[in-house]
Amino acid sequence: MPRLSPSLETALEKALTLASEREHEYATLEHLLLALTEDEHAKEVMGACKVDIEALRGDLIRYIDEELTSLIVEDSNGRVQPTAAFQRVVQRAILHVESSGRDEVTGANVLVSIFSERESHAAYFLQEQ
Repeated sequence: MPRLSPSLETALEKALTLASEREHEYATLEHLLLALTEDEHAKEVMGACKVDIEALRGDLIRYIDEELTSLIVEDSNGRVQPTAAFQRVVQRAILHVESSGRDEVTGANVLVSIFSERESHAAYFLQEQ
């Protein structure tokens, strides 16, 4: 089974932290994409695709802070769960890397996997770039 790159592990932790800081019960794809804007491998792909990372970050922060207020819970005790879509995206990236014979999953693999979640705001924000 492929291992997660250190920078991807950091991004996954950051996504959970972003949700926790906002007292969100769940970490969504938008939290994940926001965290990936700081991942070296994902940033490389975004740069190659001419994504305006700062504009993307602004859109994501605005969406998370204004539209995900229903995820706020009073006593989450800092325990945040990734949504099913979040888990699917990571699992899809792992399976893709595994099937291609590589041994490390990076933020770039997860970024590409987000596009499969066509109904998500994260995929929409990426496509708008």
